[in-house]
Parts: sequence; C-alpha cells; structure tokens
Amino acid sequence: MRLTVAIQMSRKRIARSLSVYTHHNKVRLVHGGQEFFTLLVQMIDQARFLIHMQTYIFTEDKTGTLVADALIRAARRNVQVYLLLDGYASQELPKPFIARLKDAGVHFRWFAPLIKSRHFYFGRRMHHKFIVTDASNSLAGGINISDRYNDIDGNKAWLDWALYTEGEAAAKLNFIGQRMWVKSSWNKKVARYSMPHVENTHPDEECLVRVRRNDWVRKNNHISASYMEMFRSAGDHITLLSSYFLPGKIFRKQMAQASKRGVAIRVILAGVSDVRVARLAEQYMYRWLFRNNIEIYEYRDSVLHGKLATFDDKWMTVGSYNMNNISAYASIELNMDVLNGPFARNVREQLDEIANAHCTHITRETFYSHTSWFKRVQQQGAYLVIRFLFFLFTFYFKQEK
Repeated sequence: MRLTVAIQMSRKRIARSLSVYTHHNKVRLVHGGQEFFTLLVQMIDQARFLIHMQTYIFTEDKTGTLVADALIRAARRNVQVYLLLDGYASQELPKPFIARLKDAGVHFRWFAPLIKSRHFYFGRRMHHKFIVTDASNSLAGGINISDRYNDIDGNKAWLDWALYTEGEAAAKLNFIGQRMWVKSSWNKKVARYSMPHVENTHPDEECLVRVRRNDWVRKNNHISASYMEMFRSAGDHITLLSSYFLPGKIFRKQMAQASKRGVAIRVILAGVSDVRVARLAEQYMYRWLFRNNIEIYEYRDSVLHGKLATFDDKWMTVGSYNMNNISAYASIELNMDVLNGPFARNVREQLDEIANAHCTHITRETFYSHTSWFKRVQQQGAYLVIRFLFFLFTFYFKQEK
C-alpha cells in the first residue's frame, strides 16, 4: 500500500480521525529506562526514509548524546529527520549541540511560546513525547530524553512508560508529527515542503488503537474525553497511575460518581517527587480521596513520572497527559488508547505488581497519624498556591476558546 500523508486537512476531519480506533496494529508496552532507550535507538538505526521526533525535554547528557548520535547517523544515510523540541523546557540545550545536529542534516526546530525568557514562560507547552519512523513504527508516552529517564550510572530511571506501535496508528501519528512541524513555523514556505513516499505494510494482528490529543486552543480535548469515558463506563475497577495528580472539579465529580456505583478505584501516586510543592498539594487531595473510598498507593523506588490508566481489563491509555488543569487547558498533550482485553489485563497485572511490591498503601489511619497539624497547613497552602498558579496559567487559554 502506498501511503501519502496530506497536510491540508480540515480541523473537523482531524478531530473525527482522532476519535476513531485504528484496527491493524501490533502493540507493546515499553518500560522507561534501558528498555525504552534501547528500542528508541534501534528504531532510529533501522529507519530508511523518514523520522519525526518531538519531545518536551532534550538534554545534553549521556542519554541525550546517545539519541542525538543516532539521529545524526540516520541523517547521514539520507533519512529525512525532523526534530521538534519545546522552546522552554529544552532551552538549556547548548548551541554547539544543536549545530552538530543541523550540520549532519537533521531538520531542527523549536516549538516556541508567545513570550519566554530563562525564568518566564507565556504560551502553550508542547508536552507530548513521541517518535515515528517510516510512518510505520511509533513510540509514544511520557518519557523525555534525559538521564533522569534512563538507567544510567547506577541510578534507577524515573517510573514511566511508552506504547510501541506498528501499523495504522503509527501512520496517523506520523501525520500529527508532520502537521506539528509545519504549524510550529511562521515561514509559509515550510508548509510546502515535500515528504517522501513510504511503503506501509499493515501487520496481520488486529488491535484497536487510537491517537488522542489535548490542545485547548485548537479545541481538541480528546484525552480528557477518554478519561471521562473511562469514569462513566467502568463497572468493576479503575487504576490510575499519575504524576502531579491534581484533578479538576469535573474529573473529581466523575471519579466520585464511579465510586458510588461500586467501582473500585485505586490511584498510584508519587512517594518521591521532583517538585516538593506538587507533592504537598497532592497530599492535601488525600482527604477527598478518603471521603470517596479511593485507595491510595505511593510509589517509593524512584520518582514517579508516568501517566497511565486502565479499567475493567478492557482498555488502557498512556502518554504525556497529567491529571491536572495544565494538561487539560494549557499544554499540547498526546496519549495512545488501546481497546483490547488481553493487553489491558496485562497492564493491570503490571500495576498490581507495582502497587503490591513497590508501593506503600496509604490508609486514612496511617495518613492522619503521621501528619501533624503543621504539615496539614503546609499541604493546604501548597494546594492553594498550585491551584492559583494553574488558574493564572490557564486563564488566557480559556478566554481564547
């Protein structure tokens, strides 16, 4: 089958295409750390025609150099390589590092906000993290390009996942990569750039996969809708693994209603966080979770960075979307949904093992017995600060809609 990706597609057609599951896919859940980066470099080294890579954080460390070297090798064998990085989160990337990529033939661009400086940012974040090779193979999740997400120098990687896909979903993700590349430039000539024709053979396996995006400014709220579908459809159990867990009123209402229906809800949250104020704010939410009979587990082995959910051994989602208003209203996010019983069951079993062997179960009794009144004041203060910052950050974009 000859695949040509058209970029002149209406917004309604894009929204409609992202709401539909693709059928012919082969999928695998990939753990962060060595497993992820080994597969990532392998995909780059095996690419023949085209690579779209877009990520939030790309750093000049051992892991960043490993991935950059692979992209350079691909460009030098005449693979068309397009690398798009968030203009704020990756701004520390040195100019000589970028120059080395460009000199090798890598097409490099920033996704830039409206206004930014080293300490100030105004505009959307491009928060998704994915790579597509030859419009046929993709790897999408929550993992940035940095040593923190890798098993390196004796340090355990932050807990995270990505979905590896071969087939129709990868082709759709390639289109998104192409469109993001074009839309990130003010140069109209870029919109006329030509892409190579890629032979795309669908795998024999059938697995329902859809690409989901959130971009409030563009009126895309697909990931939020996926979570709403989960809360409304679940009849037995839901497991949420989330970093920076501060769900808004709509999500909290749906979670509470699901719990009242008898759905067993479990959340796996960060026992160790890279943002202390976010950790305190999450702990303030524990009171609400207890009131709604939602079980709490804290992951203790390393920083929890993953964003993954599953319900009833039917469905799962993984990607860049955090359960807070920044992801809902101010960032460009990307998730992959899988509607497949055996696959969802395997994901749930992996989360069972994490909860039972690598987490601390936080009960109402243990929480209150280990939380002083001063700590509770800190938690409430952190929650109010975070909510205020979220309001400031998202107000502009809500006004735009």
